[in-house]
Amino acid sequence: MHTPKKLIGFIGLGVMGKPMSLNLLKAGYSLMVHDLMPGPVQELTGAGAEKGEDPSEIARQCAVIFTMLPDSPQVEEVILGKKGILEGARAGTILVDMSSISPLVAVRLSGALAEKGIAMLDAPVSGGEPKAIDGTLSIMVGGEQSVFEQVEPILLTMGASAMLMGEIGSGNITKLANQIMVALHLAALSEAMVFAEKAGVDAEKVFHAIKGGLAGSTVMNAKMPLILERNFKPGGPIRMHTKDLINVRDTALEIDAPIPLTVQVMEFMKVLKADGKAGDDHGGLIQYHEKLAGVQVKKKH
Repeated sequence: MHTPKKLIGFIGLGVMGKPMSLNLLKAGYSLMVHDLMPGPVQELTGAGAEKGEDPSEIARQCAVIFTMLPDSPQVEEVILGKKGILEGARAGTILVDMSSISPLVAVRLSGALAEKGIAMLDAPVSGGEPKAIDGTLSIMVGGEQSVFEQVEPILLTMGASAMLMGEIGSGNITKLANQIMVALHLAALSEAMVFAEKAGVDAEKVFHAIKGGLAGSTVMNAKMPLILERNFKPGGPIRMHTKDLINVRDTALEIDAPIPLTVQVMEFMKVLKADGKAGDDHGGLIQYHEKLAGVQVKKKH
């Protein structure tokens, strides 16, 4: 009888996946990793991980597999494609997809895996690269309670919290709700600060005046200092947030949920993408409002 080694598999070593994997190694877990880019794989193997040639090899060797990939098509390819997880995994394997994907895709993939006796959790995260590095992500999980309990200690190596939200797909529903809120916070912040700047009032002073009141928010406190410095180096790029809002739109169509404000902010982001700013941090959304008003919000010298 095949008994997988006590390895954890991790597929996807990008901006988020690489630091998450490093935190697993630091916590003493044995790790086998795979990514299409050789650089992150070399960094992880240099830190003590084993290299998996493809997802099917990782599935053959590991009883628990994590994926952290850009979007639904990449997750589908890694699971169902040639030399994918489904090809190599045995019954009893647990797959935890930490990508932000369509909840509908998560449900469909879970069904395909279940036919082979493989359990799946969808477990997207919030917190961006800084919290991935610190191991303080917020992790939102969908799936069976018993499966969640088996991997909860591993999740808490990568996050400050891991909460089971309900059945498969509910992790991504929660993440999309989070992304709606962040997008609308950013749009409100952008509109308010451009309004103040256009009126001739220093936006930095406005920020400090209101941040302790009801309008204060984690989003404002995190993004406004960067906006004032014109620092749009991505923590959460506009292209990725746009992708999440497209998943919101598609899911909302399926469940007949009204999302008029979300659709509007998604269009703002699409304009910025077309303007060559897809790689900017989502705090760079303010540039859409600045262009309309003919002003720029920045620190005064």
